[in-house]
Amino acid sequence: MNSQDKTTHSITSQSRDDEVARLTELVRIQEIKIQALVQEVAYLRRMRYGVKNEALSAEQRSLFEDDVVQDIAAVEAELPAPPSTPRSRAGRQTLPEHLERVEVRHEPDSCTCSACKADLIKIGEDVSEQLDIEPARFFVIRHIRPQYACRQCETITAAPVAPAVIDGSLAAPGLLTWVATSKYLDHLPLYRLEQIAARQQVNLSRSTMSEWIGRMGFALQPLADRLAELLRQRQVLHADETPVKQLDPGAGKTKRAYLWSYRSNDLDTGPPIVVFDYQSSRSGQHARDFLHGWQGSLMVDDYGGYKKMFAADAQFAVTELGCWAHARRKFFDLQVSGAHPQAAEALRRIAQLYAVEAMAREMDHAARGEHRLQSSLPILAEMHDWLIHLRIKTADGSGLARAIDYSLHRWPSLIRYAQTGNLPIDNNPVENAIRPIALGKKNWLFAGSERAGKRAAAIQSLFATAKLNGIEPAAWLKDTLEKLPVWTMRRIDELLPIKPTA
Repeated sequence: MNSQDKTTHSITSQSRDDEVARLTELVRIQEIKIQALVQEVAYLRRMRYGVKNEALSAEQRSLFEDDVVQDIAAVEAELPAPPSTPRSRAGRQTLPEHLERVEVRHEPDSCTCSACKADLIKIGEDVSEQLDIEPARFFVIRHIRPQYACRQCETITAAPVAPAVIDGSLAAPGLLTWVATSKYLDHLPLYRLEQIAARQQVNLSRSTMSEWIGRMGFALQPLADRLAELLRQRQVLHADETPVKQLDPGAGKTKRAYLWSYRSNDLDTGPPIVVFDYQSSRSGQHARDFLHGWQGSLMVDDYGGYKKMFAADAQFAVTELGCWAHARRKFFDLQVSGAHPQAAEALRRIAQLYAVEAMAREMDHAARGEHRLQSSLPILAEMHDWLIHLRIKTADGSGLARAIDYSLHRWPSLIRYAQTGNLPIDNNPVENAIRPIALGKKNWLFAGSERAGKRAAAIQSLFATAKLNGIEPAAWLKDTLEKLPVWTMRRIDELLPIKPTA
């Protein structure tokens, strides 16, 4: 090899070594980036799917989790695509069968073989489905009523105008349903609906939609009243209340009002019912007025407004049921702070009670009562003794003392459920029913008046009861608005959003 060849070979080798070094460094950087992204995904998944922190409210946790899911998707999109492998669809969520299927056929560009030009023969087809949506689509219904005249007597005949919830209104039942469900289920203020309609060059003013809501509320009020009547026929009820803001026109500010919630017992055989009652204050008189003449067992928290119904000399024959979820919450707060190790033991004992309930979930009243007698009552007896001894050793005024006192003070009402097979262990059903209201009130800002609050409570009662019964609220409301103008009060139960009992 001459000198020139040696020089060329040396340059080529050097270039190759430089390229290898550059590629090696690039691979190293990519590996570091991938490792960092994988660690970030693992961290985000741990935050999303790990143990839930009860210090956050359900609404806050939901918003937080939505953001985390978005972050996971964004980070995974940055990761290099894995080697191509046949995609497994095991575990993929199936799309609802009731949805309309719009078929789009994709034929090959040619019906002849690209290799030999022979005609192709169909041997099957690959079908995949995607979920799509058509946002609020406004359209106009033209009602055409031909007029016919009699040549003999010159009378004119035409189909009559069908009665409507709002006579002479341009709003069809479908539009009224959209406004109501958007406001009360999707928590969209009317000004946002106005903006949505404007994007399609449709003028829907807030004042017009407000008028529709008012007339709908008036038309639906008898159904909400009937729900309340049916609810008061039950022997076991849940009750709770949550504050809402109401405009005080005189002061130009808002004042505090309350939405009282009453819910049927899930252990009953009848269809579930929830009723909201809007009142201007938290006075216990509102609960006594709503339940006037009612007799049964009432599950509540420790709010003093209910106490007059439970007094021995009360006009009500109402039995108090204590909520174990509230008692547990007192100890959970202590465990989070880490100041009282004994709180973990209390939570363990309460968890045993809920484990018994989980095993008895599908039992009838008699079997559940026997199961509680054999399992829950001994746990409760041991817990009572343990709490008493722990209280003796606990300083007055401490957080642990307050948690223990809460349970011991309410002990007769807390253990009452375990003595039967038809009473609930906690007040979670009514709290779950009121949670969407608590989320929505952040978007409603406030109720403009007491009448508006009562109207919202009536409509929310119907929507919430529909959801508890597995009935789609929008479909139910549209059907009800179509039938209501010609419906008789004797058949009002047929319009209620509840499943008929067998």
